[in-house]
Amino acid sequence: MSDFAANIMIGLGKALSGESLLFCFIGVTVGTVVGVLPGIGPLAAISLALPMTYYLDPTAALIMLAGIFYGAQYGGSTASILLNLPGTATAAITCLDGYPLAQKGKAPLALFVTAINSFVGSSFAIVLVMGFAPLIAELALEFSSAEYFSVMLLGLIAASTMTAGSPFKGLAMVIFGIALGLVGTDVNTGMFRFNFGILELADGFSLVALAMGLFGVAEIVGNIGSPQGTPMKLGHIRFKEMWPSKAEWKKIWAPTLRGSVIGSFVGALPGTGPGIASLMAYATEKRISKNPEEFGKGALEGISAPEAANNASVQAAFIPTLSLGIPGDAVVAVLLGAMILHGITPGPNLINDQPEMFWGLIISFWVGNLMLLVLNIPLIGLWVKLLSIPYNILYPAILVFICVGVYSSDNNAFDVFVVLGFGVVGYLMRIFDYPAMPVLLGFILGPLLEEHFRRALLLSKGHLTTFVERPISLAFLLLTCAFLAAAFLPSLRKKVAGG
Repeated sequence: MSDFAANIMIGLGKALSGESLLFCFIGVTVGTVVGVLPGIGPLAAISLALPMTYYLDPTAALIMLAGIFYGAQYGGSTASILLNLPGTATAAITCLDGYPLAQKGKAPLALFVTAINSFVGSSFAIVLVMGFAPLIAELALEFSSAEYFSVMLLGLIAASTMTAGSPFKGLAMVIFGIALGLVGTDVNTGMFRFNFGILELADGFSLVALAMGLFGVAEIVGNIGSPQGTPMKLGHIRFKEMWPSKAEWKKIWAPTLRGSVIGSFVGALPGTGPGIASLMAYATEKRISKNPEEFGKGALEGISAPEAANNASVQAAFIPTLSLGIPGDAVVAVLLGAMILHGITPGPNLINDQPEMFWGLIISFWVGNLMLLVLNIPLIGLWVKLLSIPYNILYPAILVFICVGVYSSDNNAFDVFVVLGFGVVGYLMRIFDYPAMPVLLGFILGPLLEEHFRRALLLSKGHLTTFVERPISLAFLLLTCAFLAAAFLPSLRKKVAGG
């Protein structure tokens, strides 16, 4: 215990230095802005900031880059709630209930709740990183490709059952998303597939273009011809109206804690990410809710659990990165590259070899999240004023931001046409009541699902029994079957009863 206390003091000394505080503030501020602006995302921002850190102290550089990463999670929910635009891919699930809350005039409440949930989820995960990193890292090492395949299959099945409409439509959209994810280059053979001779599709469809098209452009097209004036109801911007009532606190505290636990567990697994954590948290809340029909119509639980989960996942992602040298997702992979560029080797010996850097970085997470809380809550009134802008000014400006963000992510003009094409597809899906969220999740998880499936078969010499011989994989598969049964048996029973 004395060693732990000494390490905390070392971290406090480093994190509270003037240089660290300055770069932490810069990081979280940039991250918030990047999260709010649709289509940019933390990966592009960190990649652009990376060359600027070459002449900085390694710890200060990592504190700033990490601040951009978790700051974007706070900002990402803002565009999702106010404009139905996921500022980051992980905030896409927040659109489902956050945007309906804004339409009901509860945007200030929704933004306040997401800020609090983000802080709670992050804090929970930071405690785990500080106290349980070796244990969680050891558990993560037990996961092979079979386990990863099973947990991702569970995520996709959950995606098809978390929609408000028909689960059959949800499953169809998941398969559509997986099909889109197959376009590009085969990771095993290096051969192009399903790109129809279009060279720009050699790397597949852009995730940013897909998300912005299905959600942002579809929303704009759907509102063409709407009456001029205020696009949606404005909530009061007084602090009294932001603060949840006693009944609302009762609704959100349990989902927040469950989301924090799910996000911390998923984030600690190498190769996952906050998107999977948000999905699992949302699906869990809808499954155990006494009023699942409220989800997708402005349920506070629908924003509490995913926001806590994605922020917890971001912080917990540093467990495999710092202790094993295995990045949790693409953004953390860039952070891992930044560490290597500064001569720091992540791995089991990092805590002993670089205690000042490790504990300084961990304590800076607390400092950064406090800064984000102080930064975001006073700005709620400013963000809500976005809703008072008339349609004829607001939506063309959003369309410009979408096109600029999509183009800047890969510097590819082809992606601008892709986002407009998916905007039309998203609009048609809205007309025929097909959910867009399962498409996005199928697109994200589909390639990973295929990769781990093929790798598991390769390691087992083609035996499918490898997925049921491993206890953890078997448990996830059984849970997947339970999700399928709970989703489809009631509707099938009704059809059979009705002849």
